[in-house]
Amino acid sequence: METSRMKRAFLALGLLLSLAAPAAAQRSGSYDVTGTNPDGSQYVGTLELEQIGLLSFRLRWTIGPDVIEGVGMVSGLSFATAFSLGGGSSPSMGIYELRPNGQLVGQWTTIGAFAAGQETATPK
Repeated sequence: METSRMKRAFLALGLLLSLAAPAAAQRSGSYDVTGTNPDGSQYVGTLELEQIGLLSFRLRWTIGPDVIEGVGMVSGLSFATAFSLGGGSSPSMGIYELRPNGQLVGQWTTIGAFAAGQETATPK
């Protein structure tokens, strides 16, 4: 009977760790950002990530004088974002790969656009 309880305890611990692992793969903090807009122009800036739940994050990009706020969610090695570029523009979204070195590398677009931007965020 003791062995059965121990097995259940180890299975429960393994399940908890597997649920926490995706969030642990991503961390709150400051990132340097480099990217290419859908029109081909380049940009640089910063990204602040703040974890606000097990899998959810608040995001704040500063690109030149512009501040862009959004939300993100981690799932496995993917990080999805939703944000608004402001000025009455359509909602925007991005999908990033979480790299072992902490980088986020991915694409973003605005709803209805026929092109995508590229972005890399590197932890400071």
